[in-house]
Amino acid sequence: MNADIEAKIQMLKSSLECFVFGLLGLLPLIGFPFAIAALVISGKVRVRQRKYWNAAKPYWIAGVACGCMGMLLWGAAWILILFNLVSHG
Repeated sequence: MNADIEAKIQMLKSSLECFVFGLLGLLPLIGFPFAIAALVISGKVRVRQRKYWNAAKPYWIAGVACGCMGMLLWGAAWILILFNLVSHG
């Protein structure tokens, strides 16, 4: 298969993976690693988007937004939990 076509297909798959991991990043307490994975995948998509048009760009944007929200929300929750354990323990 053509290398350009394979790169486009991989970019579309990665955009959808970013979306799925971003949504999983919103899960309470266990979402933090999924949110980080969404942001890592989003970086790979961003690099490929410079060369090719991304038909799944709305999914990529939603995945990045959910990943950022999940990372901030659950990262702060874990910091508060750990701070309470250390200060009261």
